[in-house]
Amino acid sequence: MARPQETFNKKELEKKRLQKRKEKEQRKEERKANAKEGSSLEDMMAYVDENGNITSTPPDPTRKKTTIKTEDIVIGSSNFGSVNQGSGAVRTGKVTFFNTSKGFGFIKDSSNGESIFVHSNGLMSPIKENDTVSFETERGFKGLNAIKVKVVK
Repeated sequence: MARPQETFNKKELEKKRLQKRKEKEQRKEERKANAKEGSSLEDMMAYVDENGNITSTPPDPTRKKTTIKTEDIVIGSSNFGSVNQGSGAVRTGKVTFFNTSKGFGFIKDSSNGESIFVHSNGLMSPIKENDTVSFETERGFKGLNAIKVKVVK
């Protein structure tokens, strides 16, 4: 009976597989030898300072803590803290952008240069870009909205 013939390529592939297995075993042994045994909890702790940076040192307990009122915390739009001249005050500005097909745009307030959102629902007369307009503002979900918008001649 003849024995099965192994090709040269099969022998080379088997040698490569064995070599990879040996290298993997060696790396495993190196990791075990270099591993830090019994790292303490303090070595693994991280702290966050008052500026939000991660540090390895714990906070100083003798330092005076600052208290923050919940009503001072702003959630949402960055325009929330902007100067609002009252919801009844009439303001003037220039239309910087208005998309008639989508029905929205922006007005640049002439007094403080603030950009205020305007929707077609808040228009009293049709407007277009570069028109000078008078308007009132109201607080929306995302900031100030212009309402009662009229073209000034």
